Amino acid sequence: MFAIPTRLSVLLILCAAAGPAAAAENTLELCRFTRTFNEDFDSLSVSPWNAEKARWIAHTPWNGDFGDARFLDPGVNGPFFVKDGILTIEARKHPGDKWTSGLLASADPTTAGFSQTYGYFETRMKMPPGPGVWPAFWLAASARKTDQTPAVEIDVIEYYGQFPDAYHSVVHVWGKGDKPGHRATDTITKVPSGSLTEDFHTYGVEVTRESIVFYLDRREVQRVPTPPEHDKPLMLLVNLALGSGWPIDQTPNPSHLLVDYVRAYALKDGGDPSCRD
Repeated sequence: MFAIPTRLSVLLILCAAAGPAAAAENTLELCRFTRTFNEDFDSLSVSPWNAEKARWIAHTPWNGDFGDARFLDPGVNGPFFVKDGILTIEARKHPGDKWTSGLLASADPTTAGFSQTYGYFETRMKMPPGPGVWPAFWLAASARKTDQTPAVEIDVIEYYGQFPDAYHSVVHVWGKGDKPGHRATDTITKVPSGSLTEDFHTYGVEVTRESIVFYLDRREVQRVPTPPEHDKPLMLLVNLALGSGWPIDQTPNPSHLLVDYVRAYALKDGGDPSCRD
């Protein structure tokens, strides 16, 4: 999760239009999968750091929180609110122009919690409007800090509020140990301006050994090869960050990311590949 202006030199940028007239013909066949993780936010189970005690933790496991808003622990004054099966993550400005917000991750620094190497991963969300907001749904390799092998990150959606007619999907490979460095492929999906803040949409990705396929409302919008370095289970992350190199002086206070659900699926063994939902 890094600012777009600082990483253009390492990205291949592709664009595609999304919508009834321009979306790819391929639609997701969910009947090929079985559900392995289901968070409907009828209640919220979140701990600051321990995924053995709760379904989520409130920071990245590598303690690499990012952006211009500090991610808070859960609690009375925390950033998380659940009502009628909808999670609200709130970004709020405090005295001194200090912002706070929230992040959820499904695995902790010990790798306890949920992670899965291949399958389909999906959320249904309504984006916050306004410049400076930087919400995301993404997957990251679940590994202990002592692991020095390369790790893959898949950003299913990164939305930059000052560009309401598009969002980014990024595949990162992070080098470690004796193989440092970073490479990434960023694809941009065009949408009707304001459509992602006006209503809920589903954002999904299918990860296989061969390809990573991104979906908007279960219609394929992007497809890239799976990096050969992908060999670790992927945890789920949802957050409302701010900034990413863009000004936040005009960001609405407060700003709210609404999340209906987060789910993961595994491909059924011996399932009918020609099924239809």
